[in-house]
Amino acid sequence: MSYLVLARKWRPRSFDTLVGQDHVVRALTHALTTQRLHHAWLFTGTRGVGKTTLSRILAKALNCEKGITATPCGVCQACTEIDEGRFVDYLELDAASNRGVEEMTQLLEQAVYSPSVGRFKVYMIDEVHMLSGHAFNAMLKTLEEPPPHVKFILATTDPQKIPVTVLSRCLQFNLKQMPGEAIVGHLENVLAQEQMPYEVLALRLLGQAAGGSMRDALSLTDQAIAYSAGNLTEEAVRGMLGTIDQRHLVRLLDALQAGQASTVLEIADELATRGLSYRAALADLAIMLSRIAIVQRVPQAVDQTDPIATDLSRFATSLHADVVQLFYTVAVHSRNELVLAPDEYAGFVMACLRMLALVPRGAQEPEKLLPAEPAPQRVIDSTPVAAPNQAAGAVVAKPLAAVVASVKAPTVQSATPTPARAPSSDVVLPEPWAAFSAKLPLTGMAMQLARQSECVAVKGRAILLRVSNKALSEGVHAERLRVVLKEFFGQDVQVAFEVGVVQGQSAHALDQAEQQTRQQDAEASVQIDPFVQALVKDFGAQVVPGSVHPGQSNSI
Repeated sequence: MSYLVLARKWRPRSFDTLVGQDHVVRALTHALTTQRLHHAWLFTGTRGVGKTTLSRILAKALNCEKGITATPCGVCQACTEIDEGRFVDYLELDAASNRGVEEMTQLLEQAVYSPSVGRFKVYMIDEVHMLSGHAFNAMLKTLEEPPPHVKFILATTDPQKIPVTVLSRCLQFNLKQMPGEAIVGHLENVLAQEQMPYEVLALRLLGQAAGGSMRDALSLTDQAIAYSAGNLTEEAVRGMLGTIDQRHLVRLLDALQAGQASTVLEIADELATRGLSYRAALADLAIMLSRIAIVQRVPQAVDQTDPIATDLSRFATSLHADVVQLFYTVAVHSRNELVLAPDEYAGFVMACLRMLALVPRGAQEPEKLLPAEPAPQRVIDSTPVAAPNQAAGAVVAKPLAAVVASVKAPTVQSATPTPARAPSSDVVLPEPWAAFSAKLPLTGMAMQLARQSECVAVKGRAILLRVSNKALSEGVHAERLRVVLKEFFGQDVQVAFEVGVVQGQSAHALDQAEQQTRQQDAEASVQIDPFVQALVKDFGAQVVPGSVHPGQSNSI
């Protein structure tokens, strides 16, 4: 007896055994149970998610000898012949090879005749988007009002190419891609019945490589069984797929975090020795970095069954969030640039060295993203508090976001306050905070923090600012403001924040007041303009509210 591949041997034969499409199964089951049967269904989804399988199960449900039912018996003549692909009243048509109007016209001419043995004639047209425009036009009338004994099932991987006139005549069901957990669970069931030994990690690799397609997962499992001689281990599946071992990625990320270029080169050489793809390595690195970023914001998102769960938690606490974002961006863009590199080895190595070159010194420090409890209110003290773990005369490393902001900030020397050259024991603002903060060389959220705050007190080397939004004073923005003030005064400056109502003594509030005054002056000047008054008097004209803007010419 010839061998039957797993994808055909374990094709679902009832709604109960279909995996991952519960939303479609529920709708079809209710329709069959209540006998509310449409004449045309459209199944859309990527390859291998069950479009053809659903059409065969639906055809059995319509033609089963025990009646129209959501649970076909599977043993009657109609059920067995549909499963074997030889039922005379069930026709599967491949639109990719029968896309012309002649084939469609021939099919429609046969549809008018009554079924030979079944209850309904069921026409399943696969990849229906491949039909020509004339073929679609030929089937429109029959698709809208078919004979009572005819049912149409259309399937496609590209529903955007189907005319809306066809879509409006069908019930459309979007089949989802199979989640990795569903694929692994189904493979475990299949291999258990096949009495085939396996490792769960090997099945996870197969599920990931399948890309949401159950058929691809079963085909890859067949290939892995042949490759491993019936022993599905993680190592064997990795060797067959040519995927990157997660341990190599952990070592690579450790080397990048420590700035060890020599270790990076060693890992690149190991990947070359094993014949692994550098493009896949960058893709897997980007996936790992995305998972680290998620764990940094949502610590409970770690899957404890993941073999690298401990490493993900470790990187989430030891890597700065900005560094994770930088590494991810470089990995994604470098993957697309590999085709431009002299060879993949050089492109991969340069991507890793670019990560090391772009990280500012000290930016590998972790960022406390989720404090356990709110910080207590800071008390202004005249005694300066030294920064922890900072030696005298050491260069203060700016966060990555601050470095990017300072590079992009426009340098206007006339608008920047003159730095105080000689450091003193006390901080003295050269002018009111509203005017002083507007001239600081800041951009982005740090600039908004300075402009939307007001100075409450200045005592010693400490400045107490009041903000109306607590979130504005958190993160790297406050640190960037402190660094700029330190550079201006030439000494450490302590910046504390309190949340309250800003009394209008901020640069932002003054700008808003000035803009409102200019708006009122502009509207008043329009109202007293002689020409406008003449238009109002002679033609009943009126000035549209909100149409007058300061700085525009008032002449009409």
